[in-house]
Amino acid sequence: MSIEQEQPKQIINENQPVSWVSWFCSLKGNEFFCQVDESYINDNFNLTGLSSQIPYYNYAISVIRDEEIEDLDDLTEEQQEVIESAAEMLYGLIHSRYILTPSGLQAMAKKFQNAEFGKCPHFYCEKQPCLPVGQSESLRQDTVKLFCPRCQEIYFPKLARHSNIDGAYFGTTFPHFFLKVFPQFKPKPLLQKYTPQIFGFRLHKSVRNRKTVPKPKTKTNQN
Repeated sequence: MSIEQEQPKQIINENQPVSWVSWFCSLKGNEFFCQVDESYINDNFNLTGLSSQIPYYNYAISVIRDEEIEDLDDLTEEQQEVIESAAEMLYGLIHSRYILTPSGLQAMAKKFQNAEFGKCPHFYCEKQPCLPVGQSESLRQDTVKLFCPRCQEIYFPKLARHSNIDGAYFGTTFPHFFLKVFPQFKPKPLLQKYTPQIFGFRLHKSVRNRKTVPKPKTKTNQN
């Protein structure tokens, strides 16, 4: 798959209402998310199995689709907050599926090229752009991490506002599938590695792995 040339930015009419998806992705802290196509969200086949994972699912999907909820005023303020939270969780799970599609991969590729996910903190990786990854497909198991394609390690996001994003919103497959689809983004292997030294001499492997054994206590003669 090749990267499509970036289209010229469209001028948005100030009087044109902003969609929920656009609003959500524009929030500070949600920079890792791409905008899921409306057609993908409107296809119920793509949402199979998600209704059992999200409370107030019908309300949540209506919020994401910008559909009018007739009995919204009958709900308590607490219920409306739960629905808004449910919509965010639902969008995250939809997002994890969408970024494995051709359109989603294209959107994430542009972010990767701009290093929007952050760069590897490993010194020898030379600021290699990273990719978001989860350590579980289930909600509330772990937060998103950054996978470095060069050193093959994962790291916490640099900015605190990204550290609370659920890892399930990106899944365990995305970065590895991404590099299979776009092999041109796969960096050269890490050739140099830091070696511990003492007074300029490398530590032998056997010394580094040796555990300190406490000296046995000597018995004192009691007369």
